[in-house]
Amino acid sequence: MHVWAYKSLLDSIHDRPWLVKHSPPELEQGLLRQVIWQVFKFPGEVAQAGCDIVLNTDAGTMSHVRPAVTMSRDMLSYEPGEIERYGCSKARVRLVLLRYVQNRSLRRSDGVIFLTRYASEVIQRSSGLVRRIGLVPHGVGPNFQNLRRTLPWPAKGERAIRLLYISNAAWYKHQWMVVRAVEQLRNQGINVSLTLVGGGSGPAQERLRAQMGHSDPHGEYITQKEFVPQSDLPGYLLDADIFVFASSCENMPNTLVEAMAAGLPIACSRRGPMPEVLEDGGEYFDPEISESIAAALRKLIDDEGLRQRLASRAKTLAARYSWERCARETWSFLVETHQHVHRSMR
Repeated sequence: MHVWAYKSLLDSIHDRPWLVKHSPPELEQGLLRQVIWQVFKFPGEVAQAGCDIVLNTDAGTMSHVRPAVTMSRDMLSYEPGEIERYGCSKARVRLVLLRYVQNRSLRRSDGVIFLTRYASEVIQRSSGLVRRIGLVPHGVGPNFQNLRRTLPWPAKGERAIRLLYISNAAWYKHQWMVVRAVEQLRNQGINVSLTLVGGGSGPAQERLRAQMGHSDPHGEYITQKEFVPQSDLPGYLLDADIFVFASSCENMPNTLVEAMAAGLPIACSRRGPMPEVLEDGGEYFDPEISESIAAALRKLIDDEGLRQRLASRAKTLAARYSWERCARETWSFLVETHQHVHRSMR
């Protein structure tokens, strides 16, 4: 759990902001020590530092320091139907407990930052209406915004059409369905390959590995890469022809926005906040039906004009998402919340 404390917010009015990050050793220890620190020691540290407001970048905080703003970044505990994928397991129990803790934190905060409108609506159905809301999406860096793709579309028979999906293996990511879709396209005579970037472990990774073994037993056209540094992702985007995003649960789909900024034609899940972010800049599908994924990909492959139009539109939409905007709007919301709390306490 990361806690950021903002000091001397009023100085920001005079362009003299101070940012203090509290990194006590307890945050590097076990969960119990972290909770004890949050409940008993953190309020004193905030007072000693002279902080005016606290921004909790994780809704799982157990502390109650006022005034405080909490950022909501986790959807898995809230998205209808997703928690059931975990069956009777420790992971499911953890998600149920996490939802309880997060709801408590959101209700006790003086303001809550949501990353998308979709997340705000879904989460508040569980937590109840929060006091003040700020909609501040995350940004995408210039290393993605400034990409200039020069890879030509492959001539017939020249090489495989390269599909790219960047995400760790998880139940709600549906990589195995993408693998099935690729197999179906190849059975239709379409020369496509798929690169999965992000690695994974556990039952979802096992299911993906089994599907890869069934669909491509000799590893001829499906490759899975382990986790790679953020700085390496632009290279993968430059080397792809189509980006696939098959997640059914996201708060803010960062890798999708990065692909949008790169100017790739995108086949995308119609679930969660994806239509809010991608709007009319992609070809949509049902991530749990491989035939739907294959059909969306086939449309992009067969229609050059559609590919170019959607890629251009996606890149235009991605220009909305900058870290500069994120920082500016986050800071403004903190200042406004600080002022609102102090007016109400007079």
